[in-house]
Amino acid sequence: MSQHNIIGSEAFTRGPMILIRKYRAGGARRRRARTATAFVAGAAAMLIASVLGAAAVFGPGLAAG
Repeated sequence: MSQHNIIGSEAFTRGPMILIRKYRAGGARRRRARTATAFVAGAAAMLIASVLGAAAVFGPGLAAG
């Protein structure tokens, strides 16, 4: 099955044929992995901040208990 993506009259232009010599595969995969890593890091930072905030609010009450 063909994987070509020809739109309109691209197949019939008289311009020079362009060959892609270097194509870095996996760019989208790296971008997605970077986004997922940033999301996990942000979630971990928020979890730590919420634990520290809860300790600051409830800590004195627990220590006096």
